[in-house]
Amino acid sequence: MSPATGEKRRIDVEGTEIAVVEAGQGDPIVFLHGNPTSSYLWRNVMPHLTPLGRCLAPDLAGMGDSDPLPGRGMRLADHAAFLERLLERLDVRERVVLVVHDWGSVLGFDWARHHPDAVRGIAYMEAIVAPLTPTDFADGGEFIGRIRGPEGEQLVLDDNVFIEGFLPGGVLRELTSEELDTYRRPWREPGEARRQMLVWPRELPIDGEPVDVTNVVRANAAWLGTTPVPKLFVNAEPGQFLTGNPRELCRTWPNQRELTVQGVHFVQEDAPDQIGTAIAAWLRELP
Repeated sequence: MSPATGEKRRIDVEGTEIAVVEAGQGDPIVFLHGNPTSSYLWRNVMPHLTPLGRCLAPDLAGMGDSDPLPGRGMRLADHAAFLERLLERLDVRERVVLVVHDWGSVLGFDWARHHPDAVRGIAYMEAIVAPLTPTDFADGGEFIGRIRGPEGEQLVLDDNVFIEGFLPGGVLRELTSEELDTYRRPWREPGEARRQMLVWPRELPIDGEPVDVTNVVRANAAWLGTTPVPKLFVNAEPGQFLTGNPRELCRTWPNQRELTVQGVHFVQEDAPDQIGTAIAAWLRELP
């Protein structure tokens, strides 16, 4: 990897080996991915920001090249508690900029809400900004409903639908075979090795369930709707998750700029230079 892209290293966090891509020096800029990706998602965004700070892109536990959490901890609460320890281990304590996507947004928003004085700014895209209803999905929640039902094990653990279907379907361009193979590599083994990919959609706060996740997402939205922490909303057109009512809600958040890029869900694959350039320009103006 080039110095701008960073190098991936493994660090021990209380006995769990976590892979982190790191590049640059200065105030921390933390990139958090979601399902079913890894730090690889940020590979073409990060170089725009390495001159501006210490860029850190971990693979979430049990994803990418990171070990799973002990005791089969795969729920949001497990990841949130572990992120706290991971950022402490990386000495991420003040003047933190968060760049977040998908489940990385819930984790990042939650961390920021608990450490408001440590946060310099938040850039987010295709994020989970509020509790959802089936009508918030373009297909009326049909796909997620199947994943959350008894068919989910077959679709995810056996058929690998998130890698073979959802991921390429969430990108406007066609992913190269090398790119798709990189995303596929951590999930090659069928069965329980893919369980984390199935847990995430079952954590989505839809119609108030699961209750604990709904409460976290609702608390995040309430905080983001009042905090003066600077925000950059990267809006995707047509988008996938952050459309309709959730998009209109987050547009009411204070001290926020908005940028629109062409993309579905994995916008970093369609507009990385536009995203990276915009975040860099916004970051340069932060106090």
